Amino acid sequence: MNDDFVGDKMQRIDLRSGHERAFSGEKGTDRLRHGGRSSTVSLIIPTLNEADNLRHVVPTIPEIIDELIIVDGGSTDGTVEVVKALCPSARIIVDRRPGKGTALRRGFEAATGDILVMMDADGSMDPKDIGTFVAALEAGADVAKGSRFLQGGGSADLTTLRRFGNLALTHAVRATFGGRYSDLCYGFMAFWRYVLPTFDGHVQGFEIETFLNVRALAAGLRVVEVASFESRRIYGESHLRTFRDGSRALYTIARERRRLSRARAQRGIPRPAARPASLQMLRSTSTPVADLSSTSPPQLVHEA
Repeated sequence: MNDDFVGDKMQRIDLRSGHERAFSGEKGTDRLRHGGRSSTVSLIIPTLNEADNLRHVVPTIPEIIDELIIVDGGSTDGTVEVVKALCPSARIIVDRRPGKGTALRRGFEAATGDILVMMDADGSMDPKDIGTFVAALEAGADVAKGSRFLQGGGSADLTTLRRFGNLALTHAVRATFGGRYSDLCYGFMAFWRYVLPTFDGHVQGFEIETFLNVRALAAGLRVVEVASFESRRIYGESHLRTFRDGSRALYTIARERRRLSRARAQRGIPRPAARPASLQMLRSTSTPVADLSSTSPPQLVHEA
């Protein structure tokens, strides 16, 4: 693994003026500009040959972001150079190990913010949603995640096959872990640093989104879904492969269910009885807030 860190001093870019201001980490006039917010926010973006897209994405990153971390998989199209030119203060990590999950975990380890946000580099996700995620977290949520299927959300990129696969996986998680997720396979989300131990585990590819959402449910975290619109990627083709990555997501759900069952057994907690079909259907109604009342406490997951 070859790591190349760029930017010794944490700085924020004023996207309106193009000037940089050093960030000291202390409360002051800079913090008052954000309504007195004292928590810091790190944005992690995994990249692989996304130079053309990042020319559009980086300038739209909101000022609420204190630290931009790019985890690059060894791009050959000048991705790293584009980021350096647009945001010299960005922290760039080159990690050639394959997989989106691997890149995000590397970014989580490197991030220094109180709040960690993960977002794609292809221009499909609206950076303005980050402010809503942060507001939800500061209002009491542990995790805030985007949903394309809530009122106000949507997608210009979902094919019929991908939509069906996402729906099937979402209902599989509802039936297996409870909760009321409306959109399982969408990788636009934010969470507090203190939940990172809950997300400990090796997940290599696009199934990272399923993994994080399932772990949040199993740990009894308070999860809030936020309506988000997914645009088409600006340039290039997606690295996602529907059948391969869908199979990995399904395997992740089954593996995490076994893990939770072992944790219950070690504590001597009997497996809960199956819910009546009518109640199962009633609880499948979409809602902005995940219903976590039937999940196990965090310590059960950590001891699996």
